[in-house]
Amino acid sequence: MDAKHSSASLDTPAARLLGWYDRHARDLPWRARPGVTPDPYRVWLSEVMLQQTTVAAVAPRFTAWVERWPDVASLSAAADEEIMAAWAGLGYYARARNLVKAARAVVAEHGGRFPATEAALRELPGLGAYTAAAVAAIAFGERAVVVDANVERVVARLFAIRAPLPAARPAIREATDRITPDARAGDFAQAMMDLGSSICTVKKPQCLLCPIAVDCRARAEGIAETLPAKAPKKKRPYRHGTVFWIEQKGRVWLVRRPDKGMLGGMRALPTGPWVDDRPGLADAPGGGPWTMLNETVVHGFTHFELELALARARGEPDDPAAGEWWPIAELGTAGLPTVFARAADLLKRA
Repeated sequence: MDAKHSSASLDTPAARLLGWYDRHARDLPWRARPGVTPDPYRVWLSEVMLQQTTVAAVAPRFTAWVERWPDVASLSAAADEEIMAAWAGLGYYARARNLVKAARAVVAEHGGRFPATEAALRELPGLGAYTAAAVAAIAFGERAVVVDANVERVVARLFAIRAPLPAARPAIREATDRITPDARAGDFAQAMMDLGSSICTVKKPQCLLCPIAVDCRARAEGIAETLPAKAPKKKRPYRHGTVFWIEQKGRVWLVRRPDKGMLGGMRALPTGPWVDDRPGLADAPGGGPWTMLNETVVHGFTHFELELALARARGEPDDPAAGEWWPIAELGTAGLPTVFARAADLLKRA
């Protein structure tokens, strides 16, 4: 499988995979149809949205997004709070902040046109190695090595790379580089993603349907389903906090979370500290007397689990200028992060 960087030969994994892709490519709202030049804005936006989020969840959100902001110029002109609200539920809000910064950089520094090389794309805010490579390959046809979770799985099996993740990543990238063709690098990257999503799945890979099964060392050795191996997960720490609901005249008091830190810049219900032990009413924002609900909300972040107690009261916050009153009946338009939206659903019914 030490094929040269070319898809000219029909006897390479890349050629077999591209032939399969031509027949079975997924129809996705951000993907250009055959013969149509991809829109770099749609490619970039989809890649950012798809990080840590499934295709099924992203597809309707992507469609709604591009109806509202159809190009990078319209996105760059949008208010930060509108974009953050539209991002709610897609996770990792730092990505939304970088999305705005990158859009404005494209407009201000590149005349509204995305740079066409992987190196130049890396200079934009929030575009790491994977996103820059994906946009360069898919939108501009540059030969770039694109490795996401699906590609990691396909390549680990194809080359029977037994080292556990994340230690295996350099070897996986080097192997992906070896089979990435010069021509149709973008189609190759998308074909690898489609293969990992539909056939070379985490459990019960459908090897009999795989276009590169003949090349797969893990299949030949009967170990496909065991790869890629993963190092044992460390137990995530558990933290506690309290969400405060201050209600008055059919409105609830919301605050804006600090730009730095978890869920930065998002509207939210006020909370006290997130700490190892239950903080009770520590840092309650005024109001009172407080009623604690018997229910809690548990939410998993990347590095810790958070359990939020729920407290509600009527009255005025200590510092009304630090937040805003929002109609409870229209709370769905506030763009609350998922954990706060779940808390709000319980608190408004209490």
